[in-house]
Amino acid sequence: MKIYCVGGAIRDELLGLPVKDRDWVVVGATPEALLAEGYKPVGKDFPVFLHPKTHEEYALARTERKTAPGYAGFVFHTDTSVTLEEDLIRRDLTINAIARGEDGALIDPCGGRQDLALRVFRHVSPAFAEDPVRILRLARFAARFADFSVAPETLELMRGMVANGEVDALVPERVWQEIARGLMEARPSRMIEVLRDCGALARLLPELDCLFGVPQPPQYHPEVDTGVHQLLVIDQAAATNQPLPVRFACLLHDLGKGVTPAHVLPHHYGHEAASEGLARQVGERLKSPADCRDLAVMVAREHGIVHQGLVLRPETVVKLIERCDGLRRPERFGALLDACACDFHGRTGYETRPYPQRERLLAALAAVRGVDAGAIARALEDKSRIPAEVHAARVAAVKVLARPAADGDTILDTSCSNTRQ
Repeated sequence: MKIYCVGGAIRDELLGLPVKDRDWVVVGATPEALLAEGYKPVGKDFPVFLHPKTHEEYALARTERKTAPGYAGFVFHTDTSVTLEEDLIRRDLTINAIARGEDGALIDPCGGRQDLALRVFRHVSPAFAEDPVRILRLARFAARFADFSVAPETLELMRGMVANGEVDALVPERVWQEIARGLMEARPSRMIEVLRDCGALARLLPELDCLFGVPQPPQYHPEVDTGVHQLLVIDQAAATNQPLPVRFACLLHDLGKGVTPAHVLPHHYGHEAASEGLARQVGERLKSPADCRDLAVMVAREHGIVHQGLVLRPETVVKLIERCDGLRRPERFGALLDACACDFHGRTGYETRPYPQRERLLAALAAVRGVDAGAIARALEDKSRIPAEVHAARVAAVKVLARPAADGDTILDTSCSNTRQ
């Protein structure tokens, strides 16, 4: 029995990056042999075991055979005759097909070290085309290793997979899992670019794909292209270390611009309403968690009015807070403002400009939450007046904070929004 460390741990080690998890391949062993040494089985489709002390994963060397469409249509074969090289050649990318033996020697039958030096994602074998999840994984790796490019032959293979319908067999849960992980990487825009380059974005997120080439007013969006703006926004979310719900909301916030009638372009009057419906549609289709889906819908609906936060009437501000349930869920209201700040900064030349709307609306939220609704209710004999009086008190609290917009404040294009005042 021989044991090798494989995959991402070796890749990251060679790149000089910290290693978080280590995976191991066991050659020349049987399940019974590992069980006898105290390993605990966890694999369903093929033998994977947890080390009795480190709890790291140890998998028996295996080969696989495609038996049906999609990512689950495989039969796996393991026995003591399967070699390390046979196991490595079934992996996705050359940079993930490097192993290190117990003696420290590297085993690299697929040229992974050379591709690490070249900064290239290259498939190991034509078997890459048998598993559509590998397209998502490669796109996610592109978000992590942003200076890597996709080998031309690998990109061509991915395009063929899309054309053959392999991507259409992916289940929503797996699509969400990979997209969510990619959004949490340093350059999530690279994931979207790779998916778009191979045609997978049009199949998985057509609402996002159709934004590329859609113009916006250049005086407010110097980047002009709505799709490019989306990429800038999600990279802003990553640069400011936002949590997943905010990053997902940034990804979906402007979907309504993809359905703007051609005759009104480059303006997008009332696009927030269309964006709201499309964000909900995508969130439900991907079966994204409720916190991600709900924030995405809220940001799509409200980002236009938030951008006008310096000129909104106190009454409008209070309605915004109440509509977003900011009193009960102030942290989510804060996440809404964080996503809107990323939207503002996700424009060419706007990366470092101030966004005082966020501070003004956070101050308004604090003022509204400071109103003692209970005291107002106790002081009223006519209890039917309680909602109106509490609302009036909240508006009065916000009025104290009101100030006109200063000359240096930047307001987004109101012709693209449907501001409720």
